[in-house]
Amino acid sequence: MSIPENFLPAFLEEVVGDRFGRYSKYIIQDRAIPDVRDGLKPVQRRILYAMYDAGNTPDKPYRKSAKTVGDVMGNYHPHGDASIYDGMVRMAQPWKMGHVLIDGHGNWGSLDDDPAAAMRYTEARLSEIAMELLRDIEKRTVQFKDNFDNSTKEPVVLPSRFPNLLVNGVSGISSGFATEIPPHSLREVIDACIALIDRPDSTLEDLMSIVRGPDFPTGGIIMGSDGIREAYRTGRGRIYLRGRTAIEDMRGGRQQIVITEIPYQVVKSRLVTAMENIRLEKKIEGITEVRDESGREGLRIVVELKKDADAQGILAYLLKKTDLQVAYNFNMVAIVNKTPRQLGLIEMLGAYIQHQREVVTHRSQYELEKALDRAHVLEGLVKALNILDEVIATIKASKNRQDAQNNLVQKFGFTERQADAILTLQLYRLTNLEIHSLEKELKEVQKTVAYLQGILGSEKKLLAVIKDEITQIREKYGINRRSDIQDEVEELKVNLEVMVTAEDVFVTLSNDGYIKRTGKLSFIRSGGEIDKTGLKEGDYLRHLFDVNTLENLLIFTQKGQYFLLPVHQIPEYKWKDNGTAIVNVIPIPKDDRIVDVIPVKDFEEAGKSLVFVTRKGQVKRTDLKEYATNRSIGIVACKVAEQDAVLNVLLSAGGKDLLLVTKQGMSIRFKEDEVNPMGRAAGGVRGIQLKDDDEIVAADWIDGDEGEVVVISDHGYAKRSLVVDYPVQGRGGKGIITFEFKEGKRVKPNGTKLVCAYTVKEPFDIAAMLGSGERVTFSTEQTPIDDRKSTGKQVVSIDKTDSVINLLKFV
Repeated sequence: MSIPENFLPAFLEEVVGDRFGRYSKYIIQDRAIPDVRDGLKPVQRRILYAMYDAGNTPDKPYRKSAKTVGDVMGNYHPHGDASIYDGMVRMAQPWKMGHVLIDGHGNWGSLDDDPAAAMRYTEARLSEIAMELLRDIEKRTVQFKDNFDNSTKEPVVLPSRFPNLLVNGVSGISSGFATEIPPHSLREVIDACIALIDRPDSTLEDLMSIVRGPDFPTGGIIMGSDGIREAYRTGRGRIYLRGRTAIEDMRGGRQQIVITEIPYQVVKSRLVTAMENIRLEKKIEGITEVRDESGREGLRIVVELKKDADAQGILAYLLKKTDLQVAYNFNMVAIVNKTPRQLGLIEMLGAYIQHQREVVTHRSQYELEKALDRAHVLEGLVKALNILDEVIATIKASKNRQDAQNNLVQKFGFTERQADAILTLQLYRLTNLEIHSLEKELKEVQKTVAYLQGILGSEKKLLAVIKDEITQIREKYGINRRSDIQDEVEELKVNLEVMVTAEDVFVTLSNDGYIKRTGKLSFIRSGGEIDKTGLKEGDYLRHLFDVNTLENLLIFTQKGQYFLLPVHQIPEYKWKDNGTAIVNVIPIPKDDRIVDVIPVKDFEEAGKSLVFVTRKGQVKRTDLKEYATNRSIGIVACKVAEQDAVLNVLLSAGGKDLLLVTKQGMSIRFKEDEVNPMGRAAGGVRGIQLKDDDEIVAADWIDGDEGEVVVISDHGYAKRSLVVDYPVQGRGGKGIITFEFKEGKRVKPNGTKLVCAYTVKEPFDIAAMLGSGERVTFSTEQTPIDDRKSTGKQVVSIDKTDSVINLLKFV
């Protein structure tokens, strides 16, 4: 190589950090975040200035957008034309800007998110209020800097004669920073500026009595004055924005919901589609049609309802489930002295007022220089006209123009500026009338000089000028507030009746975990026989519930979890269909098993509680209301020890006795009230003291001393003993014998363990599931009434190698 190269080591972290730092600085300062003084991003400022510089003003005809984009790109913004035209489009859309800055002609998009036509088709010019942003820019009011190629100058900031940052708002995302400033009412913001000028120590409460909150161009109802106050204090806050709706009566007793305003930045077509999907998918009943009737008269979306539909309930559902109500988050970040800062209302208004101080000061200095120069010239002309003959004689005697100028300076004491003005004086100005007019103009200019000097010399006069000028803008461009403000955020409660049609149905759950919901009509058409329900081979029906679609099922597992399953969410099948695996409906783990299902209409029903019994004899009672939830995942219902499992969950209304029966034939009866109510995740207390190899096999209620207790062994032996033979004991004792097992070589055994036990007042059938898969049904009436300690009688005939493994009660 001809030139020796010198390689220096560099760490990747440092190189990337340096490059990304520079990139971030550019993005923040020169692309995405607005300046606090004029509320504009660089591309917006360049568009407005380029149009102003090209004479594309409201008093001139519209000009092709492509020409403006070309001017901006060629002179000030050396980036893609898309970003420039996108900036133009936003400033021309009245549903995004509080006051549009560009007066567009042609297709500039729509509320339905239709894009604007290409820039070769659209035309534009500055709007009248945009001229207020640029007013006085030629009077040295703001700094200018070199453009990207040093071929011309561009303004660092616009004079912005009204507080555009708050009036039009802004939204942008940069690296590490984002900004979201909502539009506000021009009148309110200017009134707040005037209040802050008059009383610099004004509190936020003082200003919030003037600026009540944002004012969105799409109207709507703003909810949450606390969120507004927090945003105005810190720069961050949340409000809820709701569309404007009305419920109208129609013929035939029907009603319709009419939407005339939608929340800011919500796409109308998507909102209508979301509502139509709710109707098509039948997520709620009662909507017959959704129509978009928007046109020249303004926005209008109509939701027609069925007769007797709950209009308020459906409206609440639409507000909750669609963008008819949205959350809006303030994040008021702007560039202050080349640095991004999160600002409250007082800081924003203060920065704007300080900017206006500088603008009016610089303008006054510029106008004063012009006025002083004019006064100086006029003084020379008036003096010359008073000695006109001598001046003319001097000029005539001079050799040339330069000599004449020098002679006037030397002979009469004129300055060069005055001498030059005398030499260019037209002859008609020598008339008597013109002489008087020059004297009159001199007096006017001297008054102007005094006025401008007064402004520059007095802070009070300077602020009075600012107040007067922004007041004129308020009177000229101010419009009535479009968004209403509501102090409280209205909580949306959607009644289940709105979403679900009330219907009495059957819900079945099989032993293998197949669940289905069946309408009564399907049940009747299938023959109306419970035994004929669809089941897989070897499976059997474990639970059957006659419930309503508005009810819920509480599903409990042996590991102490529970799931809340609304009946209407259970898939619907015909009576003879198998249904679907419950794992497709609720996420039950593979290593867990359902032990009980309880239908619930009202969780708040007074006096209702759930009683849990575990195999190791733990008992727990918890109020039913503790189990109300909106979650669809498994939740802890009861704390269960590692070697233990939930056996039964019983619904209680209080005041009964609880009977526990163990595998080895022991039992205990104690009052339910001995188990104090506990928290949902508690583990409970001891119900019975068990031997090491014993466990609970049954738990049931005893109400009074009437009835019997049925116990069944694994060999099919059963018997009934009177409830009065089971005295009430204290909780946690060893209990008493309820079944005696036969032992001996010559004796036919009556079982090795008890399988289940029930309390009986009215006869019912019991189905015994055998290990061989066979099913034997018998009635409680078939079981003999005998002593508590008796051995029972065989009611289920089984082989020596078979045994009863499960029992089902049919009511």
